[in-house]
Amino acid sequence: MSVDRDTVRRIARLARIRVEEDELEPLAGELSSILGWIEQLGEVDTSSIPPMTSVEDMEMKKRPDVVSDGDCVEDILANAPEREGNFFAVPKVVE
Repeated sequence: MSVDRDTVRRIARLARIRVEEDELEPLAGELSSILGWIEQLGEVDTSSIPPMTSVEDMEMKKRPDVVSDGDCVEDILANAPEREGNFFAVPKVVE
């Protein structure tokens, strides 16, 4: 894929990067080169390679799913400026 000056100008505007007119042509060449490398990666056959979640083959650490905290509503609401039952009471901000 080839990138021209207008494309570089548009990319720079979208990225909100100021690029001077004399820098457009070199950047177009660099971006075209980068896109060429990406196209080459697309040609590599990876169908026999399983997806990776890590560079090392390891098992995720798991912990038991148990409730270890809770049933302390009064402690939590002790510092609330206002409450209604077991809930924080806050002023209405949307009418």
